[in-house]
Amino acid sequence: MKVKIKKDDKIKNFKLISKWSDVTLEKWLKLVGLEKGSKTKEAEETIAALSNIPKKLINELSIKDVGVIMSKMAELQKLQDSSLKKVIKINDVEYGFHPNLDDITLGEYADIETYIKDGVEKKLPEMMAILYRPIIEKKNDLYTIEAYDGNIRMRAEEMKSMSAEQVQSALVFFWSFAAVLLEILPSYLTQTLKETKVQSQQNPSQTDGDGLG
Repeated sequence: MKVKIKKDDKIKNFKLISKWSDVTLEKWLKLVGLEKGSKTKEAEETIAALSNIPKKLINELSIKDVGVIMSKMAELQKLQDSSLKKVIKINDVEYGFHPNLDDITLGEYADIETYIKDGVEKKLPEMMAILYRPIIEKKNDLYTIEAYDGNIRMRAEEMKSMSAEQVQSALVFFWSFAAVLLEILPSYLTQTLKETKVQSQQNPSQTDGDGLG
């Protein structure tokens, strides 16, 4: 999207993002962090991040021009595609969203839960690195992803290149699943504890091994 700015009786053309998918996760995280500061600084940094307008010129823009640019960006965000992108490509590597969240392991969920507690905004690359993993086998719409081993440091860096659009749709999908899981998990744990207690009563010798108290 082109933006025309008049300065010193001369009109200069600059580029503004044309769609919300142009915004990477890394840029989006910076923009989210700006919301806690002043509105002036937020507007300046947002325009600088999502356009090629020099900061010096941004500070010289009229409030009216800033308002128009910010409105256009808000419109692009509203028009974003909210459908889940199951397969994405970053640096020629295909990553697949977890094929079946019902089969998510306790280890995977525990790590995601830890990142949520640490602050979702700060840990989005890590969360995406758990939910999206390299595809090792693919046929039509079906695919298999790498097993989770907890080693996500390098992949989290790659995830910073995801578009904000992809991240937001993945989060919406995951939150819907997590909301249901949180209702099931307490009852599941309670039932498991009951079954374990019954089993230990029926087989007391199984609890008398070394190191088991």
